[in-house]
Amino acid sequence: MPIELTDARFAYPDGTLAVDGVTFTIGDGERVAIVGQNGAGKTTTVKMMNGLLKPTSGGVTVDGADISGRTTASVARDVGYVFQNPDDQIFGSDVQGELEYMPRYHRWDEAKRVERVRRAALMAGIGNFMDLNPNDLPFAIKKFVAIGAILVGECRYVILDEPTAGLDRRGLRLLGRILDQLREEGITVITITHDMRFVAETFDRVIAMAQRRVIADGTVEEVFARDDVVERAKLKRPEISQLARDLGLDAGAVRFDDVLGLLPAGRG
Repeated sequence: MPIELTDARFAYPDGTLAVDGVTFTIGDGERVAIVGQNGAGKTTTVKMMNGLLKPTSGGVTVDGADISGRTTASVARDVGYVFQNPDDQIFGSDVQGELEYMPRYHRWDEAKRVERVRRAALMAGIGNFMDLNPNDLPFAIKKFVAIGAILVGECRYVILDEPTAGLDRRGLRLLGRILDQLREEGITVITITHDMRFVAETFDRVIAMAQRRVIADGTVEEVFARDDVVERAKLKRPEISQLARDLGLDAGAVRFDDVLGLLPAGRG
């Protein structure tokens, strides 16, 4: 079942409009990147998806059910949200406690709690830090603690806010393995990001936003091929995509293998 936004709007108490009539559906197992410059409405949009914010008008449904009457904690069981800054999410005195918070809150039995925490710690690569205070850990490791805290749950949708920010190559590889595992499990992954290379290499669908509205929704290739969308959303095409355009190749090519396959014999 999908997450569906229908003409969703959000305005702050002072009347400032943050999202203006957003409509789209995200289905099971999709990998969707929501892109656009700061202030486009991306973060507000995804926070409406998991109940952190309630739309001023319009609707948000998860698995066909309106979430407006549900608590944030209730929605978070279905739609996990990993904050851009882990310091905004983490509050446990040690990593073990951070990962155990959700299972304890929902009163899971001990066997299930132990297994889910063990699995999440292994998946997030943080098994060696369980006894440590997360506030004493490097920023990149704290990001994986925050991810692990969401992986503990049984969410069918996971939202990642700028997940590649602050990660080195090792961290990026670990993030890639996590996303591959989520795909194998059929879990929907939604990201907000300014990292267009990450988008091109990892995601199948792009929703571009500008001035609080959705201006494009399509495959990665379709969105990056449109000059008007790239300009309005202030996107920077992936380097390989720009190279393809410079060489006069398919404007929608976004991955290295795509470009290599377009080169005439002798130029590869």
